[in-house]
Amino acid sequence: MPTVRVIDLETTGGQPWAHGVCEIGWQDVATDAAGDWQVTDERGAILTNPGRPIPPVTAAVHHIIDSDVVDAPLFRDAAPAILRGDFVAFAAHRASFEQRWCTPELAGGSPWICTWKCALRLWPNAPSFSNQVLRYWRMPAGLDRDLGLPVHRAGPDAYVTAHHLRDMLAEAPVEQLLTWSAEPGLLPRVYSGPYKGKAWSEVDDASLAAFIADRDEDVRFTAAAERDRRAGVVVAKPAAAQGVLL
Repeated sequence: MPTVRVIDLETTGGQPWAHGVCEIGWQDVATDAAGDWQVTDERGAILTNPGRPIPPVTAAVHHIIDSDVVDAPLFRDAAPAILRGDFVAFAAHRASFEQRWCTPELAGGSPWICTWKCALRLWPNAPSFSNQVLRYWRMPAGLDRDLGLPVHRAGPDAYVTAHHLRDMLAEAPVEQLLTWSAEPGLLPRVYSGPYKGKAWSEVDDASLAAFIADRDEDVRFTAAAERDRRAGVVVAKPAAAQGVLL
């Protein structure tokens, strides 16, 4: 049956050249006999040795310390058993982060779904688009609160993300989620400056031109999309949801 494996990493920091992975978690989402996507019982998490000390500032987030991982396998040795398989895609919330370490060399050629980017498209009225805010704003059906805790640990976070993914797949097919994930994020609101919190349709043309030149690729992409909307460029609508990847 078609399966998407949700991945979450806890690390010593944000850059692979300077930091390592200290935990990897996974949770599968697969189609059932009726072709509907479901969160399955296939889940887990393992500690990995990041190959360097865990800084206090990151230990304070995930509460993994050096003594927890001293005898754990290195990420590069442990990851292939988790990342290699018959998956139509991987998924993660802000998948670009996981992709820094889950390289094609370790994970194979499966594409990635970014549930953060997809949430921007499907649930633009959310108060925030973090994994945990979406959890409590949407209250996904069937989410076991205990399995989703503690936050900022790889297994529970992957479990929560999987429920968002399941609900996204009920609204749009895999192909659409992959298309959105391959593009920068389409921000539903302005996040800085005098227009902060406003819809992009409220931004004047001069300010919109400045946003199009912004350093942030998500801001540039969104501002350009608003410019195109004003020019009458037709934007494709999501296709109807389907159960399998064709």
